[in-house]
Amino acid sequence: MTETRWLDAREAHLWQSYRDTYQELSATLEGRLIRNSGLSGADYALLHPLSSSENGVLRTRDLGRSIGWERSRLSHQVSRMEKRGLVVREECESDARGSMVRLTDAGRAAIEAAAPDHVDAVRSHFFEKLTREEQEQLTKMLDRVLADLPSREPCREDGASPTT
Repeated sequence: MTETRWLDAREAHLWQSYRDTYQELSATLEGRLIRNSGLSGADYALLHPLSSSENGVLRTRDLGRSIGWERSRLSHQVSRMEKRGLVVREECESDARGSMVRLTDAGRAAIEAAAPDHVDAVRSHFFEKLTREEQEQLTKMLDRVLADLPSREPCREDGASPTT
């Protein structure tokens, strides 16, 4: 067994700063989104890819993959949003085992109303704090870290792993 390589003070500070920034920025953006649009971050996370997709519809598993959610979490969130008239579930015509999630007119109106203020919040709390050069450097660094992370094993539509 190899010996643990503990973080030194500089590394520990960087890691804690990253974690604190992520948590505080997420909380700030979520709070503003709820106050100004009535949408939660989870609502926005689902509405965004749907509003960008062809005809405002995505296969449930593809929607889940695009936002990095497990099937159960996605199902619960879609149910909550269905009750509010933001999305509807539909059967998948090409595969009876699959399902689709479609953006309603109310869902499209909600994301279109929320997006300008949300983008303004992201710009003012994140991008305006960094120079263009810093943004480019950070993009390269985060892309490098992300590229080296192990990818998640894809889930089947029934929630089981491909090996079961």
